[in-house]
Amino acid sequence: MAGIRTWWRGRGGRWTRRALLAVTLAVVVLTAAAGTALRAQYAGVPGDDTRTRGHDAYWLGHAWVDGRKGDKDLDAFAAKVRGSGIKDLFVHTGPLDHDGTLPAARYPRAGWLVAGVHRRLPNVRVQAWLGDELASEGPVGLRLDNETTRTSVVTTARQVLDRARFDGVHFDLEPLPSGDRDCLALLDSLHALTRTRGALLSVAAHQIDPLPALHTAADGLTGHGKWWAQSYFGQVARRVDQIAVMSYDTAMPVQSLYGGYVARQTALALQVTPKQTDLLMGLPFYNDETLTHHGSAETVEAAVRGARLGLARTDRHRQNFGVALYVDFAERADDWAAYRRGWS
Repeated sequence: MAGIRTWWRGRGGRWTRRALLAVTLAVVVLTAAAGTALRAQYAGVPGDDTRTRGHDAYWLGHAWVDGRKGDKDLDAFAAKVRGSGIKDLFVHTGPLDHDGTLPAARYPRAGWLVAGVHRRLPNVRVQAWLGDELASEGPVGLRLDNETTRTSVVTTARQVLDRARFDGVHFDLEPLPSGDRDCLALLDSLHALTRTRGALLSVAAHQIDPLPALHTAADGLTGHGKWWAQSYFGQVARRVDQIAVMSYDTAMPVQSLYGGYVARQTALALQVTPKQTDLLMGLPFYNDETLTHHGSAETVEAAVRGARLGLARTDRHRQNFGVALYVDFAERADDWAAYRRGWS
């Protein structure tokens, strides 16, 4: 979901320039080979029945739980969101420590936020957004292969649910290799917990292989697992209540290719996500200019249109579908208007 991304990549992240360049070159090669197909994916008219189902989400930064935001901020935010399709707020409550723990001092105002949102927006759910860098590509980070660490992550989830009365927990653990069995074991344990609390289990997911076995080739070339196999995406989706595709940071150079890419990602995700699981497609509410993100190409308009086209072609009448807005603290002037105009 990229998550807050400041803990491992993107804005000042830890990827080496060599790995970034290699991933970018891999994507550029893919784009050159499949450009015509992606443009075709972006063609057509999705239809007016491919708009919000009231299952959308919004990633919010840490300022909402550490004391930097107050009642006036929440009043203004509630006025903005009211009447939109926003159903869930993913509020950055971590990051986790590498042993899976999370000091309560890191989210002192979480209880105020949850209660305040429920008063102002009674149909909106507030989830604790938790994440960390995984030690899957280096010696530093959270180790999912350690059973004690996985137990600590579950304990942390229990604590944030009980202390702040969050409606759910949303996990962003990156970089996560396709096929990782330890993550599946963690999700099984987390879901057992959330069911007992009547809470949601939500995850941010890597993009799906746009070509067969691309994740294997990319991992061999770069040592970084950017994509998941579609089958693994399905395994994750079956273990959670909600899955949000981080459908941005694609290196696509123009809107038509990016929108076509999102349409393809939407179709691939719909094919393997159970009907009872909420599927969300990420919208880029930020304007970085990096090797993997071109703000002029990765627009809200292109992402929304791509998601609608993918929905129309694959599962037009599916109700458990929405978009997820990343992220409030980097939102551009027209992002919210573009979301409402294209999707509401």
